[in-house]
Amino acid sequence: MADFKGEDIRQSAISGSWYPSDAGALKEELLAYLRNAELPAFGGKLRALILPHAGYYYSGQTAAFALKAIQSKSYQRVIILSPSHQAYRGNLLTSGHSAYQTPYGKVVLDRDALQILAKKLAQEALLLNPIRFDREHAIEIQLPFLQELLSRDFKLIPIMMMDQSMTTVKKFSSILAEMIASFPENEETLLIASSDLSHYHKQAAANRLDHHLIERLGNFDLPDFYQSISSDSMEACGYGAIACVRLTAQKLGAKQLSVADYRTSGDISGDYNSVVGYLSAIISEGEGNEN
Repeated sequence: MADFKGEDIRQSAISGSWYPSDAGALKEELLAYLRNAELPAFGGKLRALILPHAGYYYSGQTAAFALKAIQSKSYQRVIILSPSHQAYRGNLLTSGHSAYQTPYGKVVLDRDALQILAKKLAQEALLLNPIRFDREHAIEIQLPFLQELLSRDFKLIPIMMMDQSMTTVKKFSSILAEMIASFPENEETLLIASSDLSHYHKQAAANRLDHHLIERLGNFDLPDFYQSISSDSMEACGYGAIACVRLTAQKLGAKQLSVADYRTSGDISGDYNSVVGYLSAIISEGEGNEN
């Protein structure tokens, strides 16, 4: 592991448990997932991905189906939205460090963009709170895949949503879309929603809940999406992150959603009595949806 002494680095909270701590073993595992993944059909410019955030043993293969679409591409920045699995003050959270550490090295934060984002959010009475020494896995689990796949260094904008309400999603998506559109034309930005789907149901119930969410994402309407969440007809720990990325991408002209892979933890472990649902999907500027 590289030594970044003197820099303010967030050390990994999940290396050695959720994914290998050895860079060579990590690379071997990621490449195996990518070899076993087939690139799904999608049209137009890729704007965003929806990815699961369990340990790689459970969700790495599902993630690889969508991530294969960005292999060897160049992005100047990656924006990852996730829920927060721990409670902190603030509507939205980000890292209080300057970079994340993984076995591949560091991923540097785009502090300038985060400052701009914080000011714009404050104008809408939304607090972006920088957190130090967090143990949030939903952001970190995406980073080794991105480091392996992207052809040049990228800067990270990590956002954990404490407030996943529809009101916050409406405000936040408008600010995000405006900020992304303001970046220079030669600087590409990738949006990622990090979320698992239903939790701890039997396989048949999980499939029913998850496919309802996939249908709502394909024919996306924000009030309808939230009505389905509130009525418990679908579940996702990062429903606000998914909705915000879907809506932001729409504002940027990307309306096509292509499902890359769906499975549950039971499909991996063989235990179908209490499963978690995993989805990966591509949001692009093509016509129609590929479900």
